[in-house]
Amino acid sequence: MAEIVTMPRLSDTMTEGVVAQWHKKVGDKIEEGDVLAEIETDKATMEFESFQEGVLLHIGIKEGETAPIDSLLAILGNEGEDISELLSKGTTASTQPDEVVEEKSAPSNVDVVEETTENTNSIDIPDNIEIVTMPRLSDTMTDGVVASWHKKVGDNVSEGDILAEIETDKATMEFESFQEGTLLYIGVKEGENAPVDSILAILGEKGTDVSEFVKAKQSLKKPTSDIKEKEVSSKKENKVSKVADNKKEQNKEKTPGNRLVISPLAKKLAEERFINVSKVIGTGDNGRIIKRDIDNFVPVAEGQVLPNENNTPAQVESFEEVKVSQMRKTIAKRLVESKNEAPHYYLTIEINMDQAIANRKSINNMPDTKVSFNDMVIKAAAMALKKHPNVNTSWRGDKVRYNKNINIGVAVAVEDGLLVPVIRFADTKQLMQISAEVKDFAGRAKNKKLMPEDWEGSTFTISNLGMFGIEEFTSIINQPDSSILSVGAIVEKPIVKNGEIVIGNTMKVTMANDHRTVDGSTGASFLQTFKLFLENPVTMIA
Repeated sequence: MAEIVTMPRLSDTMTEGVVAQWHKKVGDKIEEGDVLAEIETDKATMEFESFQEGVLLHIGIKEGETAPIDSLLAILGNEGEDISELLSKGTTASTQPDEVVEEKSAPSNVDVVEETTENTNSIDIPDNIEIVTMPRLSDTMTDGVVASWHKKVGDNVSEGDILAEIETDKATMEFESFQEGTLLYIGVKEGENAPVDSILAILGEKGTDVSEFVKAKQSLKKPTSDIKEKEVSSKKENKVSKVADNKKEQNKEKTPGNRLVISPLAKKLAEERFINVSKVIGTGDNGRIIKRDIDNFVPVAEGQVLPNENNTPAQVESFEEVKVSQMRKTIAKRLVESKNEAPHYYLTIEINMDQAIANRKSINNMPDTKVSFNDMVIKAAAMALKKHPNVNTSWRGDKVRYNKNINIGVAVAVEDGLLVPVIRFADTKQLMQISAEVKDFAGRAKNKKLMPEDWEGSTFTISNLGMFGIEEFTSIINQPDSSILSVGAIVEKPIVKNGEIVIGNTMKVTMANDHRTVDGSTGASFLQTFKLFLENPVTMIA
């Protein structure tokens, strides 16, 4: 009897998968344990073995296509078996919920949305083209930016070719094509942002005209909000013309000392065209001079004297607005969520680092050995977490998760913000192993070569600004961790030792804790143990 094989859930965060490659074709005999296909999840591409046996009667998801978990992947059964009933069940199961939601949620007063919903279902994808959508390249990715295209319209694309580089919220990653054909259409230009699953490109037979299909798809993505935008735009144009008229009146009363505000692009164009910006009327917000004003400017007669004292160039205030990267957007979002959701409190302790300095010097005198103070901090934190499992936790709403493994996230500064690669099972690793991993992560982070599995799964985080001379600071918890340790600089100063004032080296660390999982006494006990390890580093080496 025929059986349905569904899209498997191959990771804890997986919600959908891409069939990277089929290892079997319709009509092939399948044995239990045979690799059916390679499934690309949010974290890796994995081989998917069959748990059934029979003949492969139907493939529900083509290579390169994305589908949610539990959707119909394939049907196995006896050769020649009728599977029409199973196909109808599979289709109904996958479409019915959406239809119900649309029917219940569609507002009765939005006619345009209702019409476009009907039209969406009526558009069929032509057989001779393949739609390539914006991929989901990390567990937190909601949209992506095309950093660069490796192919242009008209190029031949083979399976495995790099189509483009996609900037996610965490890294810029190469995106390979799972289909082959001619690149007929590019849906997202370089530098543009688009949500996951939106049309990235279209592949197909050379010479295929996809303009009507693209036009039809675009027309369906014009909800009432777009119509309102057009109305606002129209009103704005009217407002701009009124502003221009008002500015002309105001310009008559301008004095030489009046302040000009100009966009960077307008300023650049004015310099290239030798335009005196003090004579240009700004029609942007608050009289700001924009590109349109430079384009529409009519030069005055030759010999015009600049309208300010001593004929010196006008001083122009300007600024530059830089588009926020995907990484920065996600960092901002997660930090706000963490600060708002987790009740933070902070504990600070000062540690005598004299022994750590001496021991590090001895270790680094060994051939091919280089251990940093940060490596020692990671090792001390991991060993302290082992003794204080209540800190190695995460809040899960109606439960607290106690993590058995100790995975230390290490904040690494990159151009667009921070990445937190994870040293897994840090309590079981020697200082040299930790040092090698941190160096590797730091190098790959700066080159945007980290993979999703490198930054997922931390149970505790360390942020170190000591190398920048920062003596003390606080950090925002990297959820779902319960705590983050902020490490300051080692400072040489007078300290009391054995009742006498001597010169010593101290370092301050501040621990931010989620009060829902880590009580004050628990956090304080952890810091005492952490301090004990760092002040007696021989205990970490043994």
